[in-house]
Amino acid sequence: MIRKSIGALCAAMLAASSSQAAEKPKELVIGITTFLSGPASVFGVPGKNAADMMIADLNAKGGILGVPVRSIVIDEGAGANQLMSEYRRVVLNEKAEVMFASVSSANCLALAPVAEDLEVPNILWDCSSPRIFEDNKYKFNVRTQAHTGAEMLAAALYLVKNKPNFKTVAGVNQDYAAGRDQWALFLTALKALKPDVQVVAELFPKFGAPDYSTEISRIQALKPDVIVNTSWGGDLDTFVQQAAARGAMTQGTYVFPLGESSLERLGNALPAGVVIGARGDHYFDHPKHKSDAAFQDFVKRYREKTGSYPIYPVFHMSQAMSAMQKAYEKAAVDNKVPWPSKEQLLAAFKNLSFHGLTSEVSIRDDSQGLEDQLIGTTVRNPAFNFATLDNIAIYPGKLVTTPIGQKSAEWLTKIKSDLANDPSIELFSAKQ
Repeated sequence: MIRKSIGALCAAMLAASSSQAAEKPKELVIGITTFLSGPASVFGVPGKNAADMMIADLNAKGGILGVPVRSIVIDEGAGANQLMSEYRRVVLNEKAEVMFASVSSANCLALAPVAEDLEVPNILWDCSSPRIFEDNKYKFNVRTQAHTGAEMLAAALYLVKNKPNFKTVAGVNQDYAAGRDQWALFLTALKALKPDVQVVAELFPKFGAPDYSTEISRIQALKPDVIVNTSWGGDLDTFVQQAAARGAMTQGTYVFPLGESSLERLGNALPAGVVIGARGDHYFDHPKHKSDAAFQDFVKRYREKTGSYPIYPVFHMSQAMSAMQKAYEKAAVDNKVPWPSKEQLLAAFKNLSFHGLTSEVSIRDDSQGLEDQLIGTTVRNPAFNFATLDNIAIYPGKLVTTPIGQKSAEWLTKIKSDLANDPSIELFSAKQ
């Protein structure tokens, strides 16, 4: 009986201790992993640029709860071993209180359990693998954007709605975990929506491949109605440039679910009529935010700073930063403390709603973010020296995201064709 009483007392003391505020730091150190080198740096560096701008803006307003923020950036391009070592060093030696990881899905899958081991809150700020939360239960990890199941379903819905008469499809996707997952999920959704579709080729060039002549030759020989390429960053740029040089970009309908980040870089190589996804509702000329002063101001300042328009890693970084700030503030209010403990911060992320630069994002109880999906078709716009988007559709995050407790690969087999006409889907044209 005495032992039980002592045990109960210890448990109560532990619970009380964990609910108390943490000591307010002189600065909030955060670690950020992104690609600063290699072909993916065209995607990763904009994420860093966004973080630099947002932290400067945040600190100019007094930081978070009066605490200035300082970031330490880790290069994902240095390789898996170096990334893992640096991640641990930043947490253990630099005393980072929050980590942002990563761009690569493979790196997120590797670092999520490390965050659990180190007991550091880890914001999955850009990676897209649905397996992170569908195959695991994590305490210290949270994702502030959609997973690739939502992105692929939105692209499939847009395709069958806007190009309903196609019969054949070919896939060209990067030969690594994310590329194969993306193609598998897209194809699962497409077959559920259009069971009679014929797959004529499934091509998997290496990640970072410099030459796509084999894949382009196959496409030109097979002449599929639709060609789907879920590549991103430098890989997608190289593929399009080489396909355009050989006249292949006008043969069939191309679908690039992650193509928004390449629009400006590709310039005239990207013709009209290509279906482009934005990995969220992320687009510098967003039809719902043309009169949003804060959005327009950021786009202007980002372009002045970098020489380019913001792309979706910029928007994903803004969401991660906004979620972190909102979670700290919510945790402080909920617990009536000047600075929340780690446990209080993690609790505040649950069911959190926040704004990045575009639409509201919410985090479900399973730590997965719900993010709207914007898809459009390229047009040539004389106001820009690159293709822009028209015939835009925005799919609500809840509509296209796998429900809690289900696996994307299984759930997508059950969707119905009438989902493409759901009344919650918002439609916009460039003339609006």
